[in-house]
Amino acid sequence: MCSLLAAAPVLLVLRLWGRPLFTGRWRSPGWFLGTAGGCVVAAVVTWFIGAFSGSSLDPEESCHAAGVTYDEVYRSAHWREPSQWFPLHNKCNAAYDLVPAWVNPALVLLLLLAIACLGMAVWLALANQRTTG
Repeated sequence: MCSLLAAAPVLLVLRLWGRPLFTGRWRSPGWFLGTAGGCVVAAVVTWFIGAFSGSSLDPEESCHAAGVTYDEVYRSAHWREPSQWFPLHNKCNAAYDLVPAWVNPALVLLLLLAIACLGMAVWLALANQRTTG
């Protein structure tokens, strides 16, 4: 039931975002600004998923819940890793990370796409200003 409640707004946003693709109105700066904003929101959500990965805020408990051994020596040697903003890591031991493998590449791609969309929006706005002015 919770999945359906989360899927309904996502489907509505995807419909509103995708509609200009079929009507040809995607060539406006506003569409690219909206897409950049959506990419930033998706990057923030992805970062929160990675930063708060695990079954609890206690890493030892999260590692045991995942069925992996918690290596106290490794964690004390790499104590800075879980507090980094990027790349996100929360390792139980040298071989297992609580942060899903897709989180860091998704963050990079979403933010690069947002920058590209902002650049395209500026370019289209300047092109429209030159043709009308």
